[in-house]
Amino acid sequence: MAKIGMACDHAGYELKEYIKALLEERGNKVEDFGTFSAESMDYPDTAHPLAFAVEGGKVDFGVAMCGSGNGITMTLNKHQGVRAALCWDPEIASLAKRHNNANILSMPARFLTKEQAVRILDAYLDAEFEGGRHQKRIDKIPVPKQ
Repeated sequence: MAKIGMACDHAGYELKEYIKALLEERGNKVEDFGTFSAESMDYPDTAHPLAFAVEGGKVDFGVAMCGSGNGITMTLNKHQGVRAALCWDPEIASLAKRHNNANILSMPARFLTKEQAVRILDAYLDAEFEGGRHQKRIDKIPVPKQ
């Protein structure tokens, strides 16, 4: 199946471990960039390694989470080859993949139940990029050289 990178901060640790186990049960290979406990830490310390892995093709895509989902998503999106989408609903996750070809699914761990997170994950995994008019928009996302 897929090789999936994962990253979180302390607020996302419990959900990351749950999603990681689910993905592995489904036959995926998971590269875990941390964190590895619920002890307070800074989300950029795990976000950047995940982003580099996505950009470099070391993983097929990523799943990330922090308390609100905002901080880790902002950090991930500093990387030119990353399109991290903050998703709190299955339809948003599906659209993020279908229209934006999101290569990292980001979730707000403090605002989702495990069941909701799985529905969001499944919607993202089941969706396929539609290309076409969406590709030309994606091509414009990286910051152009001046």
